[in-house]
Amino acid sequence: MSRATDRRTGLTRLSPATLGPRDVLHVGSAGLRSRPMRVVLSALGIAIGIATMIAVVGISASSKAQLLEKLDALGTNMLVATPGQSMFGDDVKLPKGSPGMLGRIAGVEQVGATGDLDQSVRRTEKIPKEETGGITVKAADDGLLRTLRGTMASGAWLNAANDRSPSVVLGHVSAQRLGITGAGQQVYIGGRYFTVIGIIDPLPLAPEIERSALLGWTAASNLLAFDGHPTSLYERSTDASVHDVRDLIPRTVDPENPHNVQVTDPSSALQAKAETEGAFTNLLLGLGGVALLVGGVGVANTMIISVLERRHEIGLRRSMGATRGQIRLQFVTESLLLSGLGGIAGLVLGATATYVFAASGGMPWVVPPWAVGGGFGATLLIGTLAGLYPAVRAARLSPTLALQAV
Repeated sequence: MSRATDRRTGLTRLSPATLGPRDVLHVGSAGLRSRPMRVVLSALGIAIGIATMIAVVGISASSKAQLLEKLDALGTNMLVATPGQSMFGDDVKLPKGSPGMLGRIAGVEQVGATGDLDQSVRRTEKIPKEETGGITVKAADDGLLRTLRGTMASGAWLNAANDRSPSVVLGHVSAQRLGITGAGQQVYIGGRYFTVIGIIDPLPLAPEIERSALLGWTAASNLLAFDGHPTSLYERSTDASVHDVRDLIPRTVDPENPHNVQVTDPSSALQAKAETEGAFTNLLLGLGGVALLVGGVGVANTMIISVLERRHEIGLRRSMGATRGQIRLQFVTESLLLSGLGGIAGLVLGATATYVFAASGGMPWVVPPWAVGGGFGATLLIGTLAGLYPAVRAARLSPTLALQAV
């Protein structure tokens, strides 16, 4: 208590002493220090809720970052032109010279082409022709791998030296299904054996190539009667000219029937996947929010019990001049400290879980700052709400009744 003299009456008036921040922390943490086990159990619910929310957001952000890194590496400037159907519903073919015409469009930097062959690929002639294993046979030009930004897992790509020979390059899925582990082995296509000269690494932007057996353009024409009409044209253009090139492709590839040419963007699937990465996250965030609310209820319950157990302490402080506001501040501070401890533990656990998941999957470790700030802010809000009722109840206790309860 502090003393003040009333100027009009000359009487000494007592007024309650103010509590500084250090005093508030001291009295607010007194209940926590005296009951450490109860503090740990109460903070555990908050920690679980925050850890769940941080881990869910962090794992989702790490997965999205990995997809975006993959998109950056693969590029979003590739377009694919394929034949559609005529106005009468008949299948059409792209002109034989369409790869060269496509390459003359301003802004186009690389062009690759494939042509479908009505053949199956098998390990030996003893395997029935109908058992294709979902593998298609295609003719491919030497610019395809460069346009797709692909790499070879083993062996070599098609070139001028092997374009005329019975050589084949397999996508990595095709190699797995055929049981081919490296170059030098043979597969059976169109009544003769072809030597495998290479296996391609995965191609996320061209999954159809992963499930194909690729022959040289000339070898396909000479050995398997390929008609020379491409069925897929792949092109890379400068980033600034992608939209203009997309509009020009149909009129350039087939000037007489541009409506017969379909143009697609294979990177759009990865972009859509990156954008919808958080769709399932919302459900898990809801579960984390429920856990956080349950933790808040646990904190409120702990604080109510603390008020009941410490009625003598409250009465003693009130009888020594503590105001109701100071009592409320004491217990709200105690609730905030209790929730804050759980929140800090939850942030550490959630970030650690995200790191373990990202490291095991080869992903970048990403924990968005807004998730950390929002999670800790939610913790403090829950702590304030959980401590309000017990604090008000403690402040309403009469000093005499509180002291008589001992």
